[in-house]
Amino acid sequence: MAVVSRTWEGVGGLFRDRPKPTPDVVMFLLMAGLMALSGIMVYSATFVRLEAEIGDPSAAMRRQFVFAGLALAAFIGGSLFDYRHYRRLLIPIYVSTVVLLVAVLFFPPHQGASRWIPIGPFQFQPSEFAKVALVVVLAAFLAAESERRLKWRRLGLALLLTAIPGYLIFRQPDLGTMLVIGFIAVGMLFVAGTGIKQVLVLLIAGVAGVVAVFQLDVLRNYQMQRLAGYFDQTYDLQGVNWNLYQSQIAIGSGQLFGRGLFQGTQTRLSFIPSQTTDFIFTTVGEQFGFIGGSAVLIVYSILVWRVLMVAAGAPSRFGVLIAVGMASLLSFHIFVNVGMTIGLVPVTGLPLPFLSAGGSAMIAMAGGLGIVNSVWRSRTPVGEFQQLR
Repeated sequence: MAVVSRTWEGVGGLFRDRPKPTPDVVMFLLMAGLMALSGIMVYSATFVRLEAEIGDPSAAMRRQFVFAGLALAAFIGGSLFDYRHYRRLLIPIYVSTVVLLVAVLFFPPHQGASRWIPIGPFQFQPSEFAKVALVVVLAAFLAAESERRLKWRRLGLALLLTAIPGYLIFRQPDLGTMLVIGFIAVGMLFVAGTGIKQVLVLLIAGVAGVVAVFQLDVLRNYQMQRLAGYFDQTYDLQGVNWNLYQSQIAIGSGQLFGRGLFQGTQTRLSFIPSQTTDFIFTTVGEQFGFIGGSAVLIVYSILVWRVLMVAAGAPSRFGVLIAVGMASLLSFHIFVNVGMTIGLVPVTGLPLPFLSAGGSAMIAMAGGLGIVNSVWRSRTPVGEFQQLR
């Protein structure tokens, strides 16, 4: 009996001493660091102009830090809410997302697009939250498939779930965000067990869709001009390629170590349109050079790697798919946004995660990472104990 008692105490001690699942502190610090850099970069790109216009050079920076605070709150809220409960909320999440995407089309257009719902002094952009909502919805839907290979019926329904918000976003029009939606779906379907035949069918359908887009002339004139400017980057430097031309000058002038904080002429004198949003990376490149730009890309690489590590250690198929979806979302945004500033991809209106000015994208992505953190916190303590050993 004494031996049994000592053995039981040893087992009980093992469970008492076993470490509890903790938040991913690295993920949080990387995200918060990018938000802090965002405020500084927004200030560097606006302080001269705002001082001349309204006499308050820090107005844009303060606004950005307000959004950063809300985004951090969204991350904490997403982390504390058990991600497994979202499976029961699949229909309400999807329906509310579609309703908002329909509703935004009835608001007056801003700069030729109906993407925002005005709420007091702020602009709410439903499509940014639709990306994260689609990640959760597709994860819940695909996780219900018990077999390793995805059945054709479930694949078709998953594509339909993706196509409806994708079409509504295209109607705004917002081609860049529609492509993000498609990339998220592709990444999640691949992990969910898409077969070779299904991949071939999807590839053929994708090529046919691209051909149809050009044959049916569904793209707007400015979208066609952007494509033309991408294929000939010396074309119309005073018009369609002005953003790219000025962006390349700014990044190139940064050279190896940059011109110094608040010293970039392109940034200070507002030569680059939309510099605080779509072209925020130019402020980094001009002021901190190749070294600074590379450091930011390394931070993004580590952030995506942390999300993929969550996928690798997730306790359920649902958690795996959520993490993969968020990794796809972040990766596409980073690649396209940075790529368009140096001419690797056509110019689109995709923000750089946690750096671009604005609230909707930052809050939505922070909330999405909060859900990923909830997956990390829900992992089995036994697995963590074994890994630590």
